[in-house]
Amino acid sequence: MTAFGDCTFCGGPVEERRIDYDYRRNGRLLIMKNVPAGVCRQCGEKYFKPDVLKQMDQRYHDIIDRNQKPEAVVEIPAVSF
Repeated sequence: MTAFGDCTFCGGPVEERRIDYDYRRNGRLLIMKNVPAGVCRQCGEKYFKPDVLKQMDQRYHDIIDRNQKPEAVVEIPAVSF
């Protein structure tokens, strides 16, 4: 058993990893890199500790609301379905 316990969706083992995460809020997207997370080895569900969620939220607001410069800007194609 890890610090995250087993997956609440499929019951699979959850392991700690560093991931890239697409943080979406209010129609805006911020790509977070190297985020510590628990990831289910069976279904891929992601889990975050409360302090990590708080840091992600803070970084989102710093960049989107407070106009701090991000490390990089990427162009992402989009289409309607």
